[in-house]
Order: sequence, then structure tokens, then C-alpha cells
Amino acid sequence: MACSTAIYNADKGLKTLIVTTDPASNLSDVFEQEIGHSIVEIKGMKNLHAMEIDPDKSTEEYKNALLAPMRELFDEDMIKIADEQLSGPCTAEMASFDKFIDFMGHEDYDIIIFDTAPTGHTIRLLELPVDWSKHIEEAAKGSGQTCMGPVSMIEDSKNKFDRAIEKLRDVRQTDFIFVMQPEATSLDETLRSSEELKQLGINTSKIIVNGFIPKEEAENPFFKSRYEMQQKHLVEAKEIFKDIPVETMELFNTELKGIERFRLIANCLFNGEALSKEIDENEFKDIKDIVSEKDNVSSLIFPKENSHKNIFFSGKGGVGKTVMACVTAVKLASKGYKTLLLTTDPAAHIGKVLDKPIGDEVTKIEGMDNLYAAKIDPKIAFEEYKHSVLEYAKNNFNESTVLTMEEELNSPCTEEMAAFQKFIGYASEETYDVIVFDTAPTGHTLRLLELPMDWSKQIQMKAGINTDISEEDKLQKERFDKVIAMMKDKNKTTFAFVMYPEKTPIIEAYRASKELQSAGIETQMVVANLIIPEDEATTPFFKNRRSMQEKYLMEIKNTFNRSKILKVPMYNREVKGLKMLREIGENIF
Repeated sequence: MACSTAIYNADKGLKTLIVTTDPASNLSDVFEQEIGHSIVEIKGMKNLHAMEIDPDKSTEEYKNALLAPMRELFDEDMIKIADEQLSGPCTAEMASFDKFIDFMGHEDYDIIIFDTAPTGHTIRLLELPVDWSKHIEEAAKGSGQTCMGPVSMIEDSKNKFDRAIEKLRDVRQTDFIFVMQPEATSLDETLRSSEELKQLGINTSKIIVNGFIPKEEAENPFFKSRYEMQQKHLVEAKEIFKDIPVETMELFNTELKGIERFRLIANCLFNGEALSKEIDENEFKDIKDIVSEKDNVSSLIFPKENSHKNIFFSGKGGVGKTVMACVTAVKLASKGYKTLLLTTDPAAHIGKVLDKPIGDEVTKIEGMDNLYAAKIDPKIAFEEYKHSVLEYAKNNFNESTVLTMEEELNSPCTEEMAAFQKFIGYASEETYDVIVFDTAPTGHTLRLLELPMDWSKQIQMKAGINTDISEEDKLQKERFDKVIAMMKDKNKTTFAFVMYPEKTPIIEAYRASKELQSAGIETQMVVANLIIPEDEATTPFFKNRRSMQEKYLMEIKNTFNRSKILKVPMYNREVKGLKMLREIGENIF
């Protein structure tokens, strides 16, 4: 939708820039050219430029900009201490939204389109200017310290944040558009997120409901059932968002990439033209059917005798990670394993899929023996973390040190650290036979898994500069190291990527798996989800989509040749409730 909007505006003669703030960016893949961390022209297009914000490069640029003026004033030891203060995970978060804000003020373009990260993390990004502005203000009145060093180092940012907030709230300057699928969980997430935006003073301009089965293709009972489910959710969306324009977009008969296909979508979205139903019969010719081949994944799911297992499901937003985590947890619990299902995704959906209430504390799931579930709420985790750190400080330090620590802890980035601490707490527990993690979308999962490495390094650096490393830090490092070792142990941890058999989710998962590999974590399982059943693909439209899936199943097999593949069919209704989860588990495992 972002690419189609960009092409539409560029075709109108407006100088257009599309920027992605998603750490797992796909702009290069869909425009079929290298883009990266600097603005480039899109080949074959007038007026269109693009950039993919790289969080690591943004962090480096941000650090250098802050340290540059200090290098002229202070000696090397002081610079080393400042550099250490800027080496925490907070800086990466600060740097990303600093870059985001820079683009918001870019005067060289008529229109700037942000293709944002999945919802939970976008809301976090938009909350940050508000939170940091407040934090800098409070720190300036107190000790003058923030978790990233003195206020004087970052006070210039405050005015920048305030201007950004003003621009985000101004409907003449900013449109905020939600894209959702016609499904209950997607509708629920969109409603919750638009309410959170409203609390920040940001209004939702439009909602696009994407991926509808064309009416004329719903000719057999299977797709008719899915079509009716989608229509029901569209009616609900229009009722819920009655004051906001709701637009729809049909499913395309093949994958979406390249300028011409985005132009077709743009004409449909903005000019009301019907989507072309023409099918290129040579596009997926001579594809070998490998859907029926089955890998045995039992050893990756079930723990060995007298041992403990952790299973992580990750992948692009909306590919079905939550459903897979729920199916797996229900399967394990039904086999007698004491199982904890845990979500680290800010847009937690496990309660919706289980059709049971899920809280921030571990809850026994009614109607299922051996199954427990919880979600990590960053706000609640933050309060718990702050309380435990301050209790320790009160018993070990003087009052002014405690006060300074409290000011630093009120930093917005403490929330991320607190959620991570909670994750570490669960991951290092051996109360359960199995813990199944439903993780946030790819870029943010990598961030979560890199945090133990980051914090472990920071504690070591602290010890190098200041030899009296606290007992609390020593304890933290031991726990981090234990979890890192556990994630690297293939007998104790299975890391699985969930994807549709389509180009962009495969590329995204492959990049992420390579990043994990460099940290010593192997991808042992790949879940190919939503495969159209062969006997339901009765029209040229769905035959073409099924052939496309077969092509990409072969690509998954070749790309992840060291991983086992679990193939999961599409169902004619939404996956919900223990009974259905049990049935799917019996079918796929």
C-alpha cells in the first residue's frame, strides 16, 4: 500500500520519498533494486526516491554526532566514559526515531511516505518523542542526568521532538493510515492502536482493509466460507470506524512486486479502477509439486527425556506466528508436557486465538491440562523492574544516588529493558517442560535476542572502566550468559521462522536467520503457512496462486536447506479455540 501510494503521487508529478522504518525492510525486494541506508532514485520512475533506515548505521551516526563536539573539549578518558554511556540499547532506539524525525522535517520533497514497522512498534516509535521530551524536561529540573548521559548532551533533541509531535498531530500536514486484513485479530489490533494514537493526539485518516477474495472467485464452498468471513469483518470494521473512511483492496492473482503491478494497485486504490484479472499462464510453468512431501519435525518440538525445551516462532508481521505458537503449545500440552505459551509481541493475540483471557501473569488455560500462558506487557514490566532496581539501590547507596538512578530509570528506553528482563526471567526458568515463544515481528525479535549480547557487553565495558562492578550486574551477566548459551544449544532451543510461500517473507526470514547464525543461533525449522489446498484451487485465479506457492515452497527448501519444513494448509475459517487448534496440531505434526 505504501509503494502503490508512492507511485501514484510520483506519477502525478509530485517529488516523492518513501522511507521504511521497519528494521526488516522489504523495499529493495519489491522495487527489485538495491536501496539501503541512503536516498536513491527508483529506476524507471520520475520523481520517486526511497530509503531503508538501517538501525545500526543510524546508531553509529547518532553517536558520532553527539560525541563530535565533546572531542574538542575533553580528554580521551572522558570520551571513553561518554561512549560507554551511549553504548546501551537505549541509543539504538533514540537513533531510529531521531532519523524518523529528520525525515519528517525534510523540505526537499512534496510528499514523504513512511512504510512503518508493525503496529506495536510503530506506536512505540510515535510515543517516544512525547516520552523523551518529558524525560529531558524532568531530568533538567533534577540531577541533569538521563540514561544516555547529561541533559546537556541531548537537550537539542527536545525542541526537535516537540516540533515532531506538533507535525504528527496536524491533520493538514500528516495522514496516518492503517492497513489491516479482514480478520478478527487484525481488526482488534487496528482498533486498539488507533485508540492509542488518539491518546497521543494523532488522528487516523483512513483504513485500508487488504487481501479480499474477489467475489467471483468464491465459487466453491471452501473459498465461499473464507469470503463470507472476510465480508463479516468488513461490516464490523465499517461499524467500528464509522467516522473514518474505510477502503478495500482485493487479493491479486500473483505476487506484488515491480512498478507496473504497483501502478495497477494505485489505479484501483485511488481511481476506483477494477483490478486486472488477466493471468500470465507462463509465469509459473513446469513447477514441481512438493507440497505433499513431509519432514518429521517431532525432534524439534518435543523435549528429550528429563530435559527442557524452548521453541521460538518468528517471522514477518501477519504470517501466522501466533497461530503456530498456539497450535504447538496445545499439541505439547495434550501430550502431557507442562507447557508455557508466552508472547513478546506488543500486539499480543494469543488470547484471541486460544479464545481465553490471557493476563500479564502466568494463567492456567481453562479446558486444557498442562497449558499455561502469559503476555509480557512492557508498561507493567517497567513498573516491576523499576521497583526491584530501586529497592536494591535503597539498601546499597546514599539518597542522592538513589534519586539520580530514579531519574535515569524514568527514561523511555527502560521499558524495553524491563520487557527484556521479564523475557530473560521466563527463559531461564525450568518450571515448565516447554516454553513456546510467540515473538514480535522479525526486526524486533532480532533486537530482543541481541539485547542479552548488548547488555552483557555493556556490563563488561563497565567493569573495564570501573572495576567495582556491582553484585547486581554480576548476577545479570550470569543470567544473560545462561540464556545466550541456552539459545545456542540446538537440543534445548528450536528457532522457527513462519512465512507465507511468497518472495518477501522468505527473503526477510533468510536475512534474519543469517543474523541469528552470526550470533551462534541456528534456524532449525521453517513453517510454510496458508498453503492453498490443491483440490480447492478450482479457478484459474487460485490455480495461479497455488502454482506461485509451489514455486516458493521449492525456494524455501533450497534457501533453508539445513532446516526442516513444516507445511500448514489454509483453512476455510479463522483459526480460533482449543478444539480447532487441537485438530490442526493432529493434522500437521
